[in-house]
Amino acid sequence: MLKEYDIVVVGAGPAGTTAARFAAELGVSVLVLEKDRDVGYPVRCGEAASKDGIEQFIEPDPKWIASTISSFILVAPDGTEVKLNFDRRGFVLERRIFDYELAKIASHSGAEIVTKAYVYDLLRNGNEICGVKIEHEGEKKEIISKIIIAADGVESRVGRFAGINTTTHYSDMECCVQYTVSNINLENSSCYFHFGSKYSPGGYLWLFPKGNNSANIGLGIGGDKAKKRSPISFMNEFIDSKYPNISKLTVVSGGVPCSLTLKEIVMQNVMLCGDAAHQVNPLSGGGIVSGMVGGSICGRIAAESIKKKDFSHLKKYPKEWHQRVGKKHEMYYRVKNGIYKFTDEKLNSIAHSAIKIPEEKRTLGAVFKIALFDKPSLMIDIAKLFVI
Repeated sequence: MLKEYDIVVVGAGPAGTTAARFAAELGVSVLVLEKDRDVGYPVRCGEAASKDGIEQFIEPDPKWIASTISSFILVAPDGTEVKLNFDRRGFVLERRIFDYELAKIASHSGAEIVTKAYVYDLLRNGNEICGVKIEHEGEKKEIISKIIIAADGVESRVGRFAGINTTTHYSDMECCVQYTVSNINLENSSCYFHFGSKYSPGGYLWLFPKGNNSANIGLGIGGDKAKKRSPISFMNEFIDSKYPNISKLTVVSGGVPCSLTLKEIVMQNVMLCGDAAHQVNPLSGGGIVSGMVGGSICGRIAAESIKKKDFSHLKKYPKEWHQRVGKKHEMYYRVKNGIYKFTDEKLNSIAHSAIKIPEEKRTLGAVFKIALFDKPSLMIDIAKLFVI
């Protein structure tokens, strides 16, 4: 590890290593600092992502694909199942292996990656940010850097150090818990989503198959609901009722910011990407692909700024993010708020109407049209997201 780099990236998740890769590919020096001892561990994610999204950045490889998905099964509170087939495939990933591969690509592109490196403050020269302060292998060190990219997760500490408000309103913070389980028999090409007040009020419960009779079972509920009852108690009630004989191999918990992108994702020479910038899809809570998109834009523009010796160029990052993904996330956010307070009776009614649609014509867009037919202002968003 040198004493000075053009760019320091804090966090070695998909957004961070993708930012590092795209910056390093333009020939600038890049250091990635990961506080944990391993890249990609612990896994705090449902691990599902679209094939199209992943293929933008890496060729699919069976070694990090646990299962290939071709349908969703939506389960209403009364148990009615609505199956949605789709031509575009999705993956349930083995994130630990997947994240390693992304890190190796970044490394091959020229980025240096250091684990067990905890960033505890920013380095300043007067009012100017000029690097990071870290603790690594028991030693405190200072690393000089022209640009710092914060990919350090929800409510980014590095973003806060720079003066960016990274907090999330509790109603937009999904409180999540997930078990990876074995001895479960699921259709291996389908992801299951359960809705309703019994198991997932104001959110949803997911079952993502991982092959060989294993799966991720998780749920996310709004922060306002979690204040009254813990997510893990909903989860345990569901498992005790539906799958009493499974083995729980791992458990993880945490928050997912299902909000709009932060108002500020650049402050001086500090840039935020991934969960740190709230680049998660507010409707689904998925953030792997959108974080990689944000990271790729962030890393490229950071490197361009270095080469141009023009830090005003960093202002292009929020604009480009908004044009490519952020604008869609605003629509997803409006749709989320439109369906957020549906009663169990409403959810059952939607499911009963949806199963009347012939399976070959049944799409996610068609289901949303049924759900929001009495909210005409949202139909335009639905059309743009799922039809156009």
